[in-house]
Amino acid sequence: MSDASRNIDLEVAVLIVGGGGCGLTSSLILSDLGVDHLLIERHAGTSLLPKAHYLNQRTMEVFRQHGVADAIYAVGTPMAQMSKVRWRTSLGGTGPLDGKTFYEIDAFGGGKVAPLYQRDSPCPSSNYPQVRLEPLLRAHAEKRAPGKLRFGHELVSFTQDADGVTAIIKDVEKDQPLTVRARYMIGADGGKTVGPALGVAMDGIKNIARIVSSHVTADLSPWWDDACLITWFINPDHGGTFGSGAMVPMGPTWGRHSEEWTIHFNFNPDDPEQIDEVSVLPRLRALLKLPDTPMTVHKVSHWTLEAVLADRYQVGRVFLAGDAAHRHPPTTGLGLNTAVQDAHNLAWKLAAVVHGRAHPSLLDSYASERQAIGRRNVDWAMFTALNHGVLDAGMGFSPLHTDALRAANFEMFFSDTPMGATRRARAAEVFETQRTEFQAHDLEIGFCYTAGALIDDGTPPPIPDPMGGNYQATTHPGHRLPHAWLSHAGQRLSSHDLAGSEGAFVLITGNDGVAWQSAATVVAERLGVKLVQAAIGAGQAYTDVDGQWAALREISEQGALLVRPDNHVGWRCHAAVGDATATLESALRGLLGR
Repeated sequence: MSDASRNIDLEVAVLIVGGGGCGLTSSLILSDLGVDHLLIERHAGTSLLPKAHYLNQRTMEVFRQHGVADAIYAVGTPMAQMSKVRWRTSLGGTGPLDGKTFYEIDAFGGGKVAPLYQRDSPCPSSNYPQVRLEPLLRAHAEKRAPGKLRFGHELVSFTQDADGVTAIIKDVEKDQPLTVRARYMIGADGGKTVGPALGVAMDGIKNIARIVSSHVTADLSPWWDDACLITWFINPDHGGTFGSGAMVPMGPTWGRHSEEWTIHFNFNPDDPEQIDEVSVLPRLRALLKLPDTPMTVHKVSHWTLEAVLADRYQVGRVFLAGDAAHRHPPTTGLGLNTAVQDAHNLAWKLAAVVHGRAHPSLLDSYASERQAIGRRNVDWAMFTALNHGVLDAGMGFSPLHTDALRAANFEMFFSDTPMGATRRARAAEVFETQRTEFQAHDLEIGFCYTAGALIDDGTPPPIPDPMGGNYQATTHPGHRLPHAWLSHAGQRLSSHDLAGSEGAFVLITGNDGVAWQSAATVVAERLGVKLVQAAIGAGQAYTDVDGQWAALREISEQGALLVRPDNHVGWRCHAAVGDATATLESALRGLLGR
């Protein structure tokens, strides 16, 4: 039966396959943009596993733009209780090498890096495990699109033609089929169905390691550092960082009084050891050196570490996002964050096309922009994962060491001797290289698009910090709009707040931008687009609160910036031009593919 003759039960503009963080974020944003859509998820509910938990500043900016950041901050980890990471031999224990700390590093925008993070974004980082984040996102998404999120519904098959996608969906509980016709489809299903059906290959390194994650309840308040988010264990009984484990509080109370925890164990792919809810408990007790502390194991999950990227992000009218497009080690916390930012990039483009404001060719820019970021993030996560082996070497540990030599090395490291001091000093220098994971400020907010829905102005962009930390704010096309505090009508707001949540472009001008402002009124009406005008300067509608905008804008008082709905700069003009209307219209048409 052809698509044209198939009976259609439901028609929508966009079908979202997958109800995890990426799919739910896509639904939230599409609702704000007025796009009719349907989300389906084969499971009856949201994730039962803690999974991802760190939400970086760029992700929180996306959630701020679309009205959920405050809800996350209200329940997520306060910065004071997620501001450092540490490496220890164990939590408890009474032996001479038990409960020892190798090193601590400031992390996620806390400690010594806090002023930089606070300067560069209106949003601090947050931490909220996916097992709790997904229900929060689902509640907000369902409120905005009643009846359009259908859990317990599975994609059976789909076809696409020149005008849209026809999908056969099954209500899992009732075993009833449903035929949905959509103009476009987003595969946010973790790569389980949509990508394989399209023949998309996941290229990269597979089967790197076998990970076992345990979700437990325990009172660890006597041993936990209140400011610590992640503790890595390294002790003589379990080898280096790879062979030991990592532990993260999961709340809902934060800091040392967290009720729930996740502990990850790493195994070589061919390691025969099997761990389940019963056998994991003695391993946990041995690692933590807490033989008598009551612990309840809720769930043990098994997953394979890989670093892979989809060879295509778009096939016709189908787009891949989130884990369906990229999967990588959890180091640097890039999985969920990249997924949310995929959704943010794609949604405004779909809305512009669906509403007739942009040519369909605009959608091609999703792949050209986000696939490059996916490649970069997969490589970075793999790099920071492998650097944990460098930490072992920095402490003088090797997997080739015998048990006796390993124990001797531990003893020497903590000894009150000149050689002990030397080993600790060397280790400190090496541990600081892991700032690439825990202080990746530039990597998280300084990423840029070099090809896509942007117009290059011929000037060189800033050179990214090769260690991922030193962020340089810029208005160069393709970069995220720099944050600066502004005052407008008696209210304090960020430059990021100018775009709003409804898909508007923003034209930012200075004190002498009257010609651009007049042009904006004409061009917005002519092209039928939402174009917010923001004149920033003394006596203008928006004032620069502390001079930060003037230091970052990189245009003259006669120049202009055109900012996309996702708060990335699309075009800029450094000075006045002869015909502002023609110049602005040409730029906006270029961004929209018209």
